[in-house]
Amino acid sequence: MSVRRVPLIVAMSVLPALWGCGPAAPEGPPPPSAEAQAAIQDAGGAPRDALGRALDGLFDEGLVGRTDALVVMKRGSVIVERYGAAIRAETRLPGWSAGQCITALMIGQLVSDGRLRLNESAPVLEWQRPGDPRGAVTLRQLLQMRSGLRHSETASAGTGRVETESDRMRMLFLDGRDDMAAYAEAQPLEAPAGQVFEHSSASAVILADLAARVLSPDADPVRRRRAVSDYLGTRVLGPIGMGSTTVAYDRKGTMVGSGMMQASARDWGKLGEFLRRMGSVRGAQILPRRWIQFMLDPSPREPGYGAGVWLNRAEEGANARLWPGRAPRSVYACLGEYGQYVIGSPDQLLTVVRLGHSDAAQEAELHERLGALLALFPKN
Repeated sequence: MSVRRVPLIVAMSVLPALWGCGPAAPEGPPPPSAEAQAAIQDAGGAPRDALGRALDGLFDEGLVGRTDALVVMKRGSVIVERYGAAIRAETRLPGWSAGQCITALMIGQLVSDGRLRLNESAPVLEWQRPGDPRGAVTLRQLLQMRSGLRHSETASAGTGRVETESDRMRMLFLDGRDDMAAYAEAQPLEAPAGQVFEHSSASAVILADLAARVLSPDADPVRRRRAVSDYLGTRVLGPIGMGSTTVAYDRKGTMVGSGMMQASARDWGKLGEFLRRMGSVRGAQILPRRWIQFMLDPSPREPGYGAGVWLNRAEEGANARLWPGRAPRSVYACLGEYGQYVIGSPDQLLTVVRLGHSDAAQEAELHERLGALLALFPKN
């Protein structure tokens, strides 16, 4: 071997070592957990590993709070299903204000039956006295959260009031709890009927009281409760398939229409599917399509709200409760406090249910992650 070639051979022999000293190749994202992989029965067109990681993120308690259940349905079939500790598929879970969607469906059946009228004065006897401006409030305005009745859903920042002093808390748990409708209906107008949007649990309770008034003119609490329960079960919950649902009533026999309802996660999913299918179940039209369309049409005073349902129509940052600009405009959701979501996306043939408990900071992270989950699925 030529002596002059030795340095070249030595130099080339150290090149692999030098290459190894360069920056390390970036690591890919971590694989989904075994729990996430087991939860995915069908990816529904989403990237499977990305979907699994999204599920893991939605069960990260430190970031989004406690997730008790996550169900994804596509074309009416469950494709993803995962539960938290000690939660099973049949466990009844609260939807909080998501239950207002059910109240709106019950009112729709009563309107369809001709027992209530959408555009006439709401039949609250106390409002019908001569000169009472509340007599101008219609059923439509109550459903679209623009009654004008005084109400504070939460204690306003800067007022020094604590959460227990909000009208919602007083109605549900304090001085209004025995007769919630009386508390709600006693409030004066703070704006002309129909002119201002304000999400109000009181409006949903008034609607439940109106249902009881037409179903059971007798004021006896037991008969009121039985009449509403039977009608709700046979005309709404039963046909939808929400057999696990339980509903709370106050001492006057008025259904707590603002949301004290519990159901299994799969049954909450059936609610989302019922709206996505425009009121039909297995080809049978349970509720007129025009009523579902009314629920999904924007309120005249708030594009991000319909009738009992939040819509993806708001301008970003302007009372936007969903994902404007990021998810299809057709997306809607029944929303409840502490991070309850029943989301429907007709363009993606999807229903997504998340139930659990999140504080305010965790809710913000939860909202972002649910939006990212939706974005994984293609339009169909």
